[in-house]
Amino acid sequence: MTAAADHDARVQTIAAQVRDKIGRGEPVHIDKGGVHHVVPLPGDPRFRSRPIDVSPLRRVLQVDREARRCVAEPGISFAELVDITLPYGLAPAVVPELEGITIGGAVAGCAVESSSYRVGGFFDTCRELELVTGAGEVLTCSREHEPFLYDMVHGSYGTLAILTRLTFDLVPAGPFVEMSYERYRDPGEFFKAMKARCDLRDVEFIDGIVHGPEELVLCLGRFVDKAPYVSDYRWLDIYYKSTRTRTVDYLTTRDYFFRYDTECHWLTRTVPGLENRLVRLAAGKFVLGSTNLIRWSNRLAPVLGALKRRPDVVVDLFVPYRRILDFYDWYADEPRFYPLWVIPYRVPRWYPWLSPAMQQRMADPLLVDCAIYGMPNGDPARDWSQVLEEQTFACDGVKTLISRNHYTRERFFEIYDEANYAAAKRRLDPHSVFPGLYEKLHRVG
Repeated sequence: MTAAADHDARVQTIAAQVRDKIGRGEPVHIDKGGVHHVVPLPGDPRFRSRPIDVSPLRRVLQVDREARRCVAEPGISFAELVDITLPYGLAPAVVPELEGITIGGAVAGCAVESSSYRVGGFFDTCRELELVTGAGEVLTCSREHEPFLYDMVHGSYGTLAILTRLTFDLVPAGPFVEMSYERYRDPGEFFKAMKARCDLRDVEFIDGIVHGPEELVLCLGRFVDKAPYVSDYRWLDIYYKSTRTRTVDYLTTRDYFFRYDTECHWLTRTVPGLENRLVRLAAGKFVLGSTNLIRWSNRLAPVLGALKRRPDVVVDLFVPYRRILDFYDWYADEPRFYPLWVIPYRVPRWYPWLSPAMQQRMADPLLVDCAIYGMPNGDPARDWSQVLEEQTFACDGVKTLISRNHYTRERFFEIYDEANYAAAKRRLDPHSVFPGLYEKLHRVG
């Protein structure tokens, strides 16, 4: 059996699973296997529903070197994917920073990275999506065929259909990435320099790490064919700390893509001892890396839930560039939690799941993703998760929905287009096999 025929057979099996659920009134969830990158919360009800098993869909079906295009199933991780494409001198145009993130999850959950100032999110590099609808039908949509449904699946978090195949662009990728680090004490100068480099487009990668209110590092990366040395941040050394002291650095391209994976950004520092070299030497292979850390977080979620008043804050906030200093000034005065990861992200076009009112509020297509990972949230008088959500909206921004969400239904649909979502739901999931967007993602914990 050819790979294409085997794929079609597996998709028909999934479609049959979905048809079997119609009319039963049973809540379901999509089980892709592996770890889930939605932030674990104690008592999270998402996985109490019945699963639809899509875990077999995790292969690359085609790499077209000439067209620079890839066809793959949604369950393949980006780590697995780049191991296949890099020998061709190619890579996805956007590679999320954690090894276990899947390409289907990157579309459903709006993944961006340091190349997003050039091309948008991973979804914006896609050409075609194959879906199994909530009616158990197999549907292919693209920018030309069913473009509304194609756009609405992006950011739908598994509430409209099941992704079963993706076609997306690849870009040339050198074997190494040369990093240069520019340091700023003035936030205004830092964000001005970030935008200037975004406009200049003279490097492949731009992001920043803010180590303190007046310690801002602009990280610039470019592909190179040769490197005088390569640094290794996969075990004993810690990438984010290196940006504080280095001016130039070199990484293999694969290690650049997953430079934050070993620490899961810097969540290792929330566990006593995990940034200690002796501890890492002895136990690193069992606990380091995002997949290990997320597995441990899921296992310990019930215990941590009993010990902590609230989970730590893990969230990405997208603020229009024109309001970023307003947000940053507030952040440096109130939460003051560091490091803060900042990633410029230019939206190629407004997505139809954003309400017209929210599009007008945001106005600026250059957004800055402010990523806050591991912020303690034990103050009984103030829930920082909710405060950050409210401040983001006050600065005309939106947040990802992978963590705790406090929105009232009214506020939620000020941001998200309720009419467009309802239209997509009627077309893709007429029997409500999958949960609604608000119902699934109203995760206060």
